[in-house]
Amino acid sequence: MRLTFLGATHTVTGSKFLLESGNKRILVDCGLFQGLKELRLRNWEEPPVDPGSIDAIILTHAHIDHTGYLPRFVRQGFRGPVYATPATVDLAGILLPDSGHLQEEEARFRNKHQRSKHKPALPLYTLEDASVALRALKAVPYRKPQNLSPHLTFELLPAGHILGSAFVMVREAGKSVLFTGDIGRYDQPIIFDPTPVDGADYLLLESTYGNRLHEGREEKSGKAMLRKIIVETAHRGGSVLIPSFAVGRAQEILYILRELELEQAIPALPVYVDSPMAIDAFEIYSKHKEEHDVEMTKLAWSGQNPLHTGNIQFVRKADDSKRINEHTFPSIIISANGMATGGRILHHLIQRLPDERNAVVFVGFQAAGTRGRQLIEGARSVRIFAVDYPVRAQVHSLTSFSAHGDYNEVLRWLGGFRKPPRKLFLVHGEPKAMDAMQQHIEETFPGWNVHAPEYLESVEL
Repeated sequence: MRLTFLGATHTVTGSKFLLESGNKRILVDCGLFQGLKELRLRNWEEPPVDPGSIDAIILTHAHIDHTGYLPRFVRQGFRGPVYATPATVDLAGILLPDSGHLQEEEARFRNKHQRSKHKPALPLYTLEDASVALRALKAVPYRKPQNLSPHLTFELLPAGHILGSAFVMVREAGKSVLFTGDIGRYDQPIIFDPTPVDGADYLLLESTYGNRLHEGREEKSGKAMLRKIIVETAHRGGSVLIPSFAVGRAQEILYILRELELEQAIPALPVYVDSPMAIDAFEIYSKHKEEHDVEMTKLAWSGQNPLHTGNIQFVRKADDSKRINEHTFPSIIISANGMATGGRILHHLIQRLPDERNAVVFVGFQAAGTRGRQLIEGARSVRIFAVDYPVRAQVHSLTSFSAHGDYNEVLRWLGGFRKPPRKLFLVHGEPKAMDAMQQHIEETFPGWNVHAPEYLESVEL
């Protein structure tokens, strides 16, 4: 076997790993690079591997940094199947068309306002490209080995990150390679915990939170901090704006808000879910009951909707989204996207950031180079649509809502290995997080062979 790292090296985005075995070439994940301009430019370069030479793609989950390059890859010549869990297939069905639409919207904006060096500015791919790519997806259930060749198989195991997320275990002639994708959290609502794994010869391990711990004490938990922010903001007469990933985070936040309302820990405010994609994702979360954990299942059996607050409004139409900004009373607004790089959240930030009564709450990882990272690092103004807006609203970052396991949770998962892998490759992490994760692993598991590969590095297994 030969493994080549085509993305997610010293960055959390652009997940792509090429595994070659005999005459088979398999790509695990096909994600977009996001954040820093030098990374985003890689999306526009010729792919480092001929798309037509790839026999199949296996997806770990539906997030765009793991799937978002697929429409361009298909347009460039890939013609094989794309394997994923049933929930990932359904979620990709809303995420990829939305991504194509946003690419087209950005190109139109740049052309209209002459904000591009290219004449005309073109989208990376289109809505039609995304629709074509979706035809290649094939649903594969968890824990059911699939043959890629007479000697090469793969199996998907629940990763606990978002609905449909999976570890990918590839086996050939007694040799195994495990791709974690993103490892989820323990004891989180809605979906199951990460699947215990007792070993693999080679392991590709995420390190997003390799240098950080999520708050575990009750008084500093994400739920407690969110309660405090909502109560204080409502008392000031302001609104709480939550930039949220439409898949995973939006559902978890509503689950928590419902609990807080039932406990009478927060006032019963209007809650706006302003994201057509998030609304579609809610329906998919409700559909895939096979992935619900025990608590979620019990609530559904009792006739309750675990994802609805008392005064919730789902907003699809653009005109209705604009009307949200007309009101002045306290409310909670959940809108995509989670890193504030695009989507309807930008219009809400324009309206809410200059007012000191409001609060902006980030509930997920903010990659380098994103508007979300600028805000949590204390930016006094941010540029949106070529205009600078002052930041007077309070800005909070609640990392304990992240769907990524912190380094203690990753170490807990690694503790299930009965013997060390021959080699552990650290991916999906920024440099400081990756260095810290390597140190934690080497201290906790002396003798383990840990390596952080470079972009386009290729190794024999």
